[in-house]
Amino acid sequence: MNAKSTSASPLSRITTKSTTRPSAMFIMGPPGIGKSTLAGNIPGIVVQPFGREDTWSLLKQVDAVPADLPVLPRAKTWLELAINLEALRCEEHDYTSVAIDTATCAETLCHEHVTDSQYAGSWEQFMAYHRGYDISLAEWSELLDKLDALRDERSMSIILLGHTKVAPYKNPEGEDYDRFQPDLHKKTAAALTRWADAVLFANFYTEVEDGKGKGGKSRVLYTQYSPAYDAKNRLGLPVEIDMGSSGAEAWNNLKSAIKEARNA
Repeated sequence: MNAKSTSASPLSRITTKSTTRPSAMFIMGPPGIGKSTLAGNIPGIVVQPFGREDTWSLLKQVDAVPADLPVLPRAKTWLELAINLEALRCEEHDYTSVAIDTATCAETLCHEHVTDSQYAGSWEQFMAYHRGYDISLAEWSELLDKLDALRDERSMSIILLGHTKVAPYKNPEGEDYDRFQPDLHKKTAAALTRWADAVLFANFYTEVEDGKGKGGKSRVLYTQYSPAYDAKNRLGLPVEIDMGSSGAEAWNNLKSAIKEARNA
């Protein structure tokens, strides 16, 4: 290339400095494990519920989350979700985090939107050769871009909550086996887990003795990959984090683990 560049060389803009960016977490687990109560006890958070799942009023009534926890209008369509996120990006507010409850519900709205806009409402056409899932992936990527805009433009942390399912895993190195997986289409799940700084699997701690499970009351956040479940973190977290007996305790323990990792 002989033409002179009108801007400084990329080499002149190389930096060795590290920057701090608000985190993006995907916390998944079976129903009732305490994902929502953990997220609801994060100071400065606002919650995005959906038409099919809105447990926040009940959680407030039993003091599982603060009575004054801010909750956005329930998103009943993909467009309503986009409008709510755009309001968080553009309008004045003091929220420092947003919880999407749940990723599973958001994906459903995404698929409904693609079915209506691309296939005239025909679910059969959406499913044909799985073309609908491929188109939906582009829409899902736009959602992740919107969440990144909240991180970069408004310094907001992102917490997506999600359900799990037990499904067969095709093991390229040996026999297949069942494992906990996000209750999402595999392409959606792959995009989400790649994007997130941390994927945390919440479950009850169980010991097996003589073929029988024991325990089942202690709740744990698992932060690293296991053949039994997906998990990861780029934060230097310990392998397991005790969730304690309440959402507030679960959040305090997670917050402490993040702080210790940063100061290590």
